[in-house]
Amino acid sequence: MKLRNHLKQHRARLDLTQEALAERVSVRRQTILAIEKGRYVPSALLAFSIARALGMRVDELFELEEKEAAHEE
Repeated sequence: MKLRNHLKQHRARLDLTQEALAERVSVRRQTILAIEKGRYVPSALLAFSIARALGMRVDELFELEEKEAAHEE
């Protein structure tokens, strides 16, 4: 499974920079960038903090993407 996120779209919709969001949730801008690019999976606490800062629910920002089942030949 992979965690997908819609953070960049919702952050942009609210006209927030990565830096501004990072300040709101007490992390570095690079952390927000890494989450947006899918290189870093946030802790549950950070995911909830980000969602709260954006006025959203966690499941509106993050979703589990299941890998496709291996095809039998």
